[in-house]
This record gives sequence, structure tokens and C-alpha cells, in this order.
Amino acid sequence: MTAAIETHQLTKRYGAARGIEELDLRVGAGVVFGFLGPNGAGKSTTIRTLLDFQRPTSGAATLLGLDSRRDSVEIRTRVGYLPGDLHLFDRMTGGEHLAWFARARGVHDEHLTGSLVERFGITMDRPVQDLSKGNRQKVGLLLAFMHAPELLILDEPTAGLDPLMQAEFEQLVRETTAAGRTVLLSSHSLSEVQQVADRVAIIRDGRLIVSDTVDRLRARAPRVMQLQFRHQVDADPFRRIPGATRVEAIGTRLDLHVHGDVAPVLEAALAQGVIDLTAHQADLDELFLAYYRDEPEPRS
Repeated sequence: MTAAIETHQLTKRYGAARGIEELDLRVGAGVVFGFLGPNGAGKSTTIRTLLDFQRPTSGAATLLGLDSRRDSVEIRTRVGYLPGDLHLFDRMTGGEHLAWFARARGVHDEHLTGSLVERFGITMDRPVQDLSKGNRQKVGLLLAFMHAPELLILDEPTAGLDPLMQAEFEQLVRETTAAGRTVLLSSHSLSEVQQVADRVAIIRDGRLIVSDTVDRLRARAPRVMQLQFRHQVDADPFRRIPGATRVEAIGTRLDLHVHGDVAPVLEAALAQGVIDLTAHQADLDELFLAYYRDEPEPRS
């Protein structure tokens, strides 16, 4: 099956400034693909290059089997896009935006747009300059989804939305992929993405550092342990344990992450008189942060 998005050594430089470097990315059709990284990592640069808003320095990309440069006009008719820096026409209402985009696209499915307006409670009769950030974001979501595109590229889509609307957005994304369409969801928040994503890629300093399914990333996450001792704990024996990272002693308490077998940790803890412990599998947010602390990659 043709990938919804595929890049080959895609590179964008701004003189000496970092953009993206030799990005090899594949987004399968009919999935939610989480594209993660902090601000400045290269997410928006990647998206702008994919959509031909800027030309790559080198490399190539295809969207829906079409060349991102040669076929950019056709691509934009088949893609829904919500930019991270959403700009609307201040004096136009939500309804006027909808009419303008419907004319530009030659598409207006009143049933679909009416459903989106109702489920998100979108304000359609006031100038967007009078709307809150969350209500402007809802207008942006409407414009991205209004033509039932084959591919949606959404950059920080839940910015400004309250928890109820975030849950509604997640449901809309699930419905979209259930219909066989594809969503690229770009965010700096893994906790947001992991709710709906099938696969996740993490970009760091313009380079792709990991791409895997959410389940496999979760399985690689370390175990987070907190141990309580009767007396002040000596952290040095724990720091020498293979697979133990982020070891921190605070009086009679010890916190650490463990990759792999926890038996050596338990043995060291018993030797120092442990009286209590808690342990849980690290969530994907903690795994994500580990890549940005230059820690060793978790063992498979």
C-alpha cells in the first residue's frame, strides 16, 4: 500500500541555522502518526517542507503517492492542514471563513460542516478577533476537516482547547482513521499523542531519533522505583547497578529508573534496610524526556 507520507533524506537548512537533516519518515495510510519533539526540534519545518510552503535544500518527499513539489497543488486539495501558528482573518466570522474556503476548494458538505460546528460548539457569527484562543482553534479544526481530506496534517491541534473539547477531538481523529484516512499529529506533548496514535516518531535537533509503535515504545520504557529506608540511604551501590539510571537519594528515600532486571536493585535495597517501595512502568512522557536528557537508550 502506498504510504500517506514518505520522505527520503529530506533536508532543509537556513544558512548555518538548523532545520531538518536527512529525514527518512514513512507514515502508513489509515493510521494516526504522532510526530513529537519540543519547540524548535524541526516539526513545523518538516510540515512546511512537505506542503511545499518552502523548498527543501535536498532530498524528496511524497504525499498520497504524489511528489511534494511537482504535485503540490493537487496535494493541497486532498490534504487538511491546521498550522501551529494559526492565523485567520480577524474581521471575518467563522461562517465567512467556512464560505471562503468552500469556494476556494469547490467543496461544501453542509452535513459534515454542520456536524463539526455542533459537536465542537463553534462560534460562527462573530469576528474571530473577538474569540478566545480556544474558539479560534475550533474554527481552524473546522477548516481542516471540512472537506473530509484523505490526509490531515495537524500541528499542535488541541492548543487552547478545554479537556472536554480535547476528548471530542480525539474521538474525531479515531473516526477519521476508521474511515481509512490518515492523520499526522504533530505535538510537543506525548501524553496528548499517545491517546490516539498508532505509531510515534521523535525528532530532535532536526533529526529523527526514534520511530516505532506506541506499544513497543511503552514496552521499552523503564520501571520507575521509589524506595523508603529506615535510615539515610547510600545511593552509590545503586548507581553501580547495570540498567539503573536517574538514581537520586533524598534522605531516607531513593528514586531511580531501572531498565531490565530489578533483582539487583532489590538485593541492594535489602542490604540497606528497605522498609517500603513502589514501582510502575514509566509512561511515554518519561521515555520521551529520557531522549532529551542524553541518557542511554532503553534496552529492548
